[in-house]
Amino acid sequence: MKTRVAILCGGLSGEHQVSLISAFNIARALPRDNYEVQLIGIRKDGSWCWRPEGDLLCQTQDIREIHLDPAAETLLPRQLGRLQNEQGKLQWQADVFFPITHGNFGEDGSLQGMLRLLRVPFVGCDVWGSAISMDKDVTKRLLVQAGLPVTPFITLRRNETLLYSEVVARLGSPFFVKPTREGSSLGVAKIRKEDEYPQALKEAFSLDHKILLEQAIIGREIEAAVLGNDAPEVAEILGEIIPNHEFYSYDAKYVDPNGAILKIPAEIEASVASRIRDLAVESFRVVEGLGMARVDFFLTKDNQIYINEINTLPGFTSISMYPKLWEASGLSYSELLHQLVQLGLQRAAV
Repeated sequence: MKTRVAILCGGLSGEHQVSLISAFNIARALPRDNYEVQLIGIRKDGSWCWRPEGDLLCQTQDIREIHLDPAAETLLPRQLGRLQNEQGKLQWQADVFFPITHGNFGEDGSLQGMLRLLRVPFVGCDVWGSAISMDKDVTKRLLVQAGLPVTPFITLRRNETLLYSEVVARLGSPFFVKPTREGSSLGVAKIRKEDEYPQALKEAFSLDHKILLEQAIIGREIEAAVLGNDAPEVAEILGEIIPNHEFYSYDAKYVDPNGAILKIPAEIEASVASRIRDLAVESFRVVEGLGMARVDFFLTKDNQIYINEINTLPGFTSISMYPKLWEASGLSYSELLHQLVQLGLQRAAV
């Protein structure tokens, strides 16, 4: 009997469209010999929907236009993976959920908590790993406590102020302003001049009540892919992001086809690459990671390594680094997805 997989996509965050593209790719790649697959959409108002016949996703070739079919039927999630219509009639029952809902209310532990209450297995990090990793401030403090290298930073809350001159004195220039709990570089700005600082603060605080001010590290952007539960492994091959924009912004990632060069494998000394892989696994454990994560690093010319971020629901678009690193390391896209589903089921069985 095939395992029934419900791919949850969409959501309430600014990464709604990225999630839909990821889900589209996952649905096509999950091996049908093993799985019965249904796409379950989460609209921007938080309601769930599906189309048992026909395509749930429209305009799938353009991330700016992709959307959930407005005619999709509303679903109500129930315990043990049961999905009912608004009249209470059972429509379908999932054995495991595959949430690929990037950003707030999907990647931050909110959805994971709901799935735990529904008592249904799911792919990826649990509540605590998701919540910790979504909060860049908490992540960095835990990594520092564990003795792991992170980008120098300052945390600023909405009721606090810090003059531009004070930031430069502590972090140097340029520096980054970013919301603490957003993904895909939403709300991120690189500050080179004092007159750029107030608007950057305004935009970041419009997305979160707590923001980070981070030193701009002059170096290369290196990414590692982690997979596993109690015994996580890291892909042998590392990747490098070479942005053609000022930094690896949302547009560079998803909108501009020439926004960045993805270099796989990254050309790094063997001993340095080994240290990066070790740090990826160590940081994954520190934040209570499960299932999967992409760990992002900065590497300077003198081979200083800084952990930048940990992403517990990495993208699965056609240009996403996480699946590409596993493919380059010998694990196909379909087999990677199979292993992720099995890891979710194994965790629930313990």
